[in-house]
Amino acid sequence: MDTMVLQGVGNEVRSAINWGVAHGVPRVFIGRAESRGDLQAALIRSRSNGEDRTTEVIEEIRARGPLYKGVMGYVATSHSAVRQVLTSDDFRSGFPGSDGAIGRLAVWSGMRGFHPVEPPSLLVTEPPDHTRYRKLVMRVFTRRAVQKLTDRTQEVADRLLDDLEGRGGRQVDLVEAYCSQLPLTIIAEILGVPEEDRPRVLEFGEAAAPSLDLGLDYAQHRRVRAGLQAFDQWLTVHLDNLRRNPGDNLLSELVAVRDEDGGLDELELKATAGLVLAAGFETTVNLLSNGIALLHDHPEQRKLLEHDPSLWANAVEEVLRVDPPVLLTGRMALRDTVVAGRAVSAGSMVTTVLAGANRDPEVFDDPMTFDVARPNARDHISFSAGRHHCLGAALARMEGEIGLRSLWERYPDLRLLPGAQRRTTRLLRGFETQPAILRP
Repeated sequence: MDTMVLQGVGNEVRSAINWGVAHGVPRVFIGRAESRGDLQAALIRSRSNGEDRTTEVIEEIRARGPLYKGVMGYVATSHSAVRQVLTSDDFRSGFPGSDGAIGRLAVWSGMRGFHPVEPPSLLVTEPPDHTRYRKLVMRVFTRRAVQKLTDRTQEVADRLLDDLEGRGGRQVDLVEAYCSQLPLTIIAEILGVPEEDRPRVLEFGEAAAPSLDLGLDYAQHRRVRAGLQAFDQWLTVHLDNLRRNPGDNLLSELVAVRDEDGGLDELELKATAGLVLAAGFETTVNLLSNGIALLHDHPEQRKLLEHDPSLWANAVEEVLRVDPPVLLTGRMALRDTVVAGRAVSAGSMVTTVLAGANRDPEVFDDPMTFDVARPNARDHISFSAGRHHCLGAALARMEGEIGLRSLWERYPDLRLLPGAQRRTTRLLRGFETQPAILRP
């Protein structure tokens, strides 16, 4: 049999085994657990069958206490418990390692190259590697660099809104025409992506987003895997181009930056660049679309912003609190410890529900109410906490403020239409489509 055919069969077998270990078995297990009333399983499946019960399930879990014991580990919903787990040295990011037959099988069947939840991704590495990666990235992804982008972000927002003026009175999908294009343009310029490649980057981000979820069906798993492999191949070419022809962009600097250990190797560089590229616009698309929906549904809050535009920065914090772009994240206990008064044994997984912490009545008065003037809105944990606090938080805040303010100032009477679709992803939360009528 032809070598390429054999290789293709082998890859298909690996893909099937990878799906079975990572998604197939958990998918059956979670479904059965939900039928028995397990709330952790219900949270994982809270967006199944076309329904969105996420908030309802989170509040059911909160009613059971700050730390709920589910079938797959613990679930933290209180602000204090979530912050403790995210900042404590008793926990590490990511999933159980390669020990045991199942772990080794998962490693063998996994894909090579960039994957957001496989090392050396910043999402799942820990010190000392995480410290080295983050230090290198922060050299070129500073707050000062973000501040320099403010004027450019305003220019891009204004141009996109100018392009929409001719569509006044006609239906437009705000996610496609505005929410995705604004952060994509900025992150592409930051990372030196040629304009002709930007539609592909948008496709890569959409393909990578479900890779963070648990329990994908096999068809979706194959789409994600193919998308990530294409992303990996594109990154190889893009990084080689930047080495030969470095530009005035942050990724060119990241390619060139060196420390006493010699900088990043190829896989580390691809994992870091890929994560920054995808995360740099995917979550901001969610922030913008979630913010548009909240402000549309609360006209009294828009009036407050019209009367006092200085509240816009705080309004973005309140959007992040009420409807965060990332719903939850996970940590594994490195040693026996105590969280919210409960013993947590080494090796246990703890799901930290960021959206639950953001609505903790112990921290936020009337937490279900959207209030752009809320004094402590910034106390949310939507950007995580501790050493894995989001690198792009300052950029997302800036883009969120400019994007939302510019849209509502240009189109104060825009009307969202029925038919908006939430993304099907479980961990990332935002809109896939958001039809609207613009009224200048």
